[in-house]
Amino acid sequence: MDEQHGEGTVPAVKFYGLAPIRYLDSAGGGEHDATRASFEFTVATALRLEELGFDGFGVGERHHWPFLSSAPPVVLAHLAALTTRIRLFTGVTVLSVLDPVRVAEDYATVDHLSRGRLELIVGKGAGPGGELFGLHPAEQRHALADNFRLLHELWSGTDVSWPAVRRPELTGVTTLPRPHDGRRPRIFHGSSSSLDSVALAAEYGDPVVFSNAGGTSESARPLVEHYRAEWARHGRPADQLFTGAGTPGFLVAKTSQAAIEIYRPVYESYAALQRGFGGQPSHPSVEAFIEHSPALVGSPEQVIDKVHRQHEIFGHSISVFSVDPDGLAEEDHWNSLDLFASEVAPVLRTALPDPPA
Repeated sequence: MDEQHGEGTVPAVKFYGLAPIRYLDSAGGGEHDATRASFEFTVATALRLEELGFDGFGVGERHHWPFLSSAPPVVLAHLAALTTRIRLFTGVTVLSVLDPVRVAEDYATVDHLSRGRLELIVGKGAGPGGELFGLHPAEQRHALADNFRLLHELWSGTDVSWPAVRRPELTGVTTLPRPHDGRRPRIFHGSSSSLDSVALAAEYGDPVVFSNAGGTSESARPLVEHYRAEWARHGRPADQLFTGAGTPGFLVAKTSQAAIEIYRPVYESYAALQRGFGGQPSHPSVEAFIEHSPALVGSPEQVIDKVHRQHEIFGHSISVFSVDPDGLAEEDHWNSLDLFASEVAPVLRTALPDPPA
């Protein structure tokens, strides 16, 4: 999907597909077959996205049922061997519960195997999982900030020393391998509500992916404005501010009526999952979800219009959308990706260029 111009690339909005690697109980042969089928479907989606010209493919990190996204660096290393161009990312790396030394080593390895195509979206993470790593949920926000600062130091320099706070003290440590080309991979800070997260991103000059799955795009406006204010407070040029916008749902069909009916079982599966966690779905119906959430579900014209409306709020250069097949027939999954690539992406790339920087 990149438009070539001379030796460079014309700046234009980028499209990243994010797969949560959900357990697909449809193989008909028990848990082992379903697990294998789930990973194979994820790999097939990544390859198809590269073939269609999408800019990035990522996997989430979850440590609870019904997800199989517990080891993103392993999955991304496998994809690095099967792809050549598409960028590989995480959404999110649950940095709050991970050892930054381990993260630095694992993902620098993936960065080399992919020849510099790695990016991270880091965040506190959603859903249960912190307790597996001995971290109470109330501690995760502070742990995220501490762990990010250490990861930044490990990737930005050598002979790093670090006081004992949440992990043992480090004295003169250089993690290996060093990142590809000696530069820190791009790190996005994923945030749906935290002012602290966007302030941390602005402090380090990092981009933010705004992912407001539980509300409306409009409700995220104060978060966006806070990020921009913090960016300016640190003296950073406005034209270097770089953001992404996440969506909790994605489905493109020929008509709006077809999109609603095709997506209905997907939303019902999502709502059931939320109830299983003891909560309630963010919207009472699939129609309300499509209308009011940041989900990109509809005809090509509807999806184009919604991205424009979101862009007015976020000013984003990367659109990160979930390519979650749960409840979706495979034919509809592939048709949706094809339709987006042929009828949506070309229009948006022309209309929504990247900032000059």
